[in-house]
Amino acid sequence: VGYALREPSYDGFQSDVTSNYLACNGGGNPTTPSNALVTVAAGSTVQVTWRHTLTSGSSDVIDSSHKGPVIAYLKKVSNALTDVGYGAGWFKVSQDGYTQTDAKWGVDRLIAAGGVQNVPIPSCIASGQYLLRAEIIALHGANVKGGAQFYQDCGQITVTGGSGAKTPATVSIPGTYSATDPGILISIYYPTVTNYTVPGPVPFTC
Repeated sequence: VGYALREPSYDGFQSDVTSNYLACNGGGNPTTPSNALVTVAAGSTVQVTWRHTLTSGSSDVIDSSHKGPVIAYLKKVSNALTDVGYGAGWFKVSQDGYTQTDAKWGVDRLIAAGGVQNVPIPSCIASGQYLLRAEIIALHGANVKGGAQFYQDCGQITVTGGSGAKTPATVSIPGTYSATDPGILISIYYPTVTNYTVPGPVPFTC
């Protein structure tokens, strides 16, 4: 059970990259609002914990067949408790895709870490309230259009001590993904993956 998280009641996925539910989940996976915020320091790392279900432990993170990238975005908002999430303002802060040397995906590494995703909070962003969007894109059925499975939820954070020295370029969710992006419409079984491009923008750095 999460804290300061718009917690889903079901462990389903989103598949429509044009849906508003791609931002912070919902629809067929109804979410429960949270009135909590987590305070984090700019320049620190937030740990997001993934579980297969609300009652799963660290040995049941996600089915190991659900291979794909693990991603995180932030969105600066005036009120993280009430912001709808979807729309403009998102910037990517981390991604873990595919490494050819060991044929491992971000999901493989997430499972090995007991479901802990480390999300860096850039030191140069402005202080204030943000939504933190953690995402897995499962590609086991992505050889057909609409077959990729998007798992995402939004946490609510207050960033302190940010220098505000840089303003990240932002994208819209939905909008930044296309159903035909090479990192979304892909066969991960044959031919062998040799080069994988994580969908969306490049991660923002200071």
